[in-house]
Amino acid sequence: MQVVREQLARTLALKPSSLELFRTKVNALTYGEVLRLRQTERLHQEGTLAPPILELREKLKPELLGLIRQQRLLRLCEGTLFHKISSRRRQDKLWFCCLSPNHKVLQYGDVEEGVGPPTPESLPEQLPVADIRALLTGKDCPHVREKGSGKQNKDICELAFSVSYDHGEEETYLNFIAPSKREFHLWTDGLSALLGNPMGSEQTRLDLEQLLTMETKLRLLELENVPIPEQPPPVPPPPTNFNFCYDCSIAEP
Repeated sequence: MQVVREQLARTLALKPSSLELFRTKVNALTYGEVLRLRQTERLHQEGTLAPPILELREKLKPELLGLIRQQRLLRLCEGTLFHKISSRRRQDKLWFCCLSPNHKVLQYGDVEEGVGPPTPESLPEQLPVADIRALLTGKDCPHVREKGSGKQNKDICELAFSVSYDHGEEETYLNFIAPSKREFHLWTDGLSALLGNPMGSEQTRLDLEQLLTMETKLRLLELENVPIPEQPPPVPPPPTNFNFCYDCSIAEP
């Protein structure tokens, strides 16, 4: 009810000229959009969106993205159990895939149900990372490309990803169905990092925002209750001479 009340209040504040325009703007103001606006306003009130803070966040991003990339690759090294999709759309067989510790080979193979994850040395198949051409997701994957449009296929499509690689003179695919949306994000991010591509998943965005907020607060801990100016202080003019400087290159007699 609070969200509905806020939707109406925000829409009426825009003073729509007709009922149709009012309906359009209310429909555009979804639940997620209301939450985003609330967070933005809260950040403005806390001063988090001040120009110096935004500049600090931009400087922290490369280091934190490197941390997220390292976590994704470690998750790939741990490996995951995936389901195989049979011709009858049944997920009754399992296989295991992991990344080698040196990040150069994907190791995989079938496993029996009820058996724990195998050791990397026991996996029979290997795919060199250098042979991978591209990462495909969703409907671009060959194992879901020309299937039906039912709800089950839609759920599978949201968890599907594939890697294309060179096998002799032909292009071959290694197809995955992630066990959960989180695993889908972790694996697609990790594979993107291996291929030198940016990690563009929603999970990466959430992790980055959480780390940026935490790191920014830690950096500004000593400035609590100290107002942060919108503009940096002016740089004083240079002195008339630099005779006060000491030249370390001059040897003493």
